[in-house]
Amino acid sequence: MFKKAFANEGALLPSCGGRGMVTQGGMYERLAAAAVRGFAAREGRALPPALGSKPLEALTEQDVAALLDMGRAWGVKLYRFKRGHEDMPRVKQILGFFRAVQPESLLDVGSGRGVFLFPFLDAFPGTPVTSLDLLDHRVDFLEDIRRGGVDRLTALRADICAWPAPEKSVDVVTMLEVLEHIPDVQAAVTAAVRIARRYVAVTVPSKEDDNPEHIHLLTKQVLTELFQNAGCDRLHFGGVPGHLTLIAAIGEEA
Repeated sequence: MFKKAFANEGALLPSCGGRGMVTQGGMYERLAAAAVRGFAAREGRALPPALGSKPLEALTEQDVAALLDMGRAWGVKLYRFKRGHEDMPRVKQILGFFRAVQPESLLDVGSGRGVFLFPFLDAFPGTPVTSLDLLDHRVDFLEDIRRGGVDRLTALRADICAWPAPEKSVDVVTMLEVLEHIPDVQAAVTAAVRIARRYVAVTVPSKEDDNPEHIHLLTKQVLTELFQNAGCDRLHFGGVPGHLTLIAAIGEEA
């Protein structure tokens, strides 16, 4: 399945639309509406009962528009929900692979501003997702989305290197544009391999840049050594302009 998925990944990259998360506004509008509802609950802002109590999927387009107007008035950062991330080559490549293998659950390490997370939530509407991030304001932002109606999303402030998740407790783990930031990169890779049942997906910059937060340049050779040290040697490397991609198969996957 591992090799077959990559052989077919080029045919597995349709738009993420049509899943109930977006309308015609060029935005993941229902995710944005959930964030507004969650922000209102966290900040004690009043919402009309019809907007605050309906299931997210039951909101009409008019309901969603009203929530977005409220969010803009309150200063909620709705620009984060603009569509387009799914068109980024590195995101398309990882989503294409996941469409082939259909993950049952996801741990997304370092979700940040949702560049991968929002397209994933859109493309896989039934998949439980746990997000780890070190920054409180990012965790609060993602928790607003959960609180506002996306209850399959859990956001935690945690360090993957020390997070005490049970072994093989998540189907797939993603660490996208993350490893180059982590001081103990071997500990992060070892933790991901321990937690994942089937796959670990990684993207990293493929060349030096001027970002002071990038403390490693992780080449194919370096990543191979890191994953082999963690007990995983079934590795498939790919690439897009400026980025190296890796899918590591765990357990019996091949």
